[in-house]
Amino acid sequence: MLTGLSIRSSVSLDRRHFLKLGVASSALLSRPGLALTEADARKPTHFQIACMTLPYSEFPLHRALTGIQAAGFKYIAWGTTHKESGGGKPVPVMAPDGSPERAKELASRCRDLGLEPLMMFSGVYPEAKDALEVLHNRIRQAAAAGIPQVLTFGHTEGSDRRLWVERFKQLGPTARAHGVMIVVKQHGGNTGTGAACAEIIREVADEGVKVNYDAGNVMDYLDVDPIPDILKCVTEVRSFCIKDHRNFPADQDCGPGFGEIDHYKLLHPVAFTGLKIPLCCENIFAPVVPRPTDPAGVDVLARRAREFLEVVIEGLQT
Repeated sequence: MLTGLSIRSSVSLDRRHFLKLGVASSALLSRPGLALTEADARKPTHFQIACMTLPYSEFPLHRALTGIQAAGFKYIAWGTTHKESGGGKPVPVMAPDGSPERAKELASRCRDLGLEPLMMFSGVYPEAKDALEVLHNRIRQAAAAGIPQVLTFGHTEGSDRRLWVERFKQLGPTARAHGVMIVVKQHGGNTGTGAACAEIIREVADEGVKVNYDAGNVMDYLDVDPIPDILKCVTEVRSFCIKDHRNFPADQDCGPGFGEIDHYKLLHPVAFTGLKIPLCCENIFAPVVPRPTDPAGVDVLARRAREFLEVVIEGLQT
């Protein structure tokens, strides 16, 4: 594992590196098929700060929705299960074979609380036997719910990249036809970096399939510094799973601002794209200390994550 000192050294950027970040952002203009103009690249990115229901997985889904609302969020992401009354077996937020009508109903519940759903987990690896079936249904669910992105990722032990390309080429047109985008994030193995995911997405070459960036996973699973890594995929990034990571005093994922990842440097390359880019908080917890056993404690951490990201965005775009 990297030491705290090595991470601090590796993520420190001098002025020359920041200039490189600016060049990477402007490179968004040169990607074939990307509907961006020079004027777009001068426009601030509309970062949509969302909280996943995932941090509330120990509590009922309804409590997650009201907690996220109380924490001041305008956006929400679904995932993955919740313990309903009695704290029994986890219940999926949205079953893989659930009907589009069910997804539409849940989206209405969210919107009634002032929460716009932005993303849902696919719950399937792209190389799984039933991946095409599940992902096609997730696309239909997302379309019915008005959710713009479906999230998927690879196995920590490695993935069949050739099969990924083949299947994403089939799924891309379907996603676009439904007004949905499949986004692929890093999850260890041979697809554990942004660079690796971008290679696949560029081979697929379909605007319906893009990259979601999870800096915490990049640092956690592969001990790779996410700051230079994001430059290798920045032109393909269309959303983030927000998760920080520390190597000291414990090797542990945590909420944004609690870890060793500099979110100013992480978001700087995509701060001016003219695009809507969801920032979906997947981990909001403090490192080392026990997680809250009361949902009100989760609410406090959710609010803190939102406020932290708002400060970072204001600083980057001022």
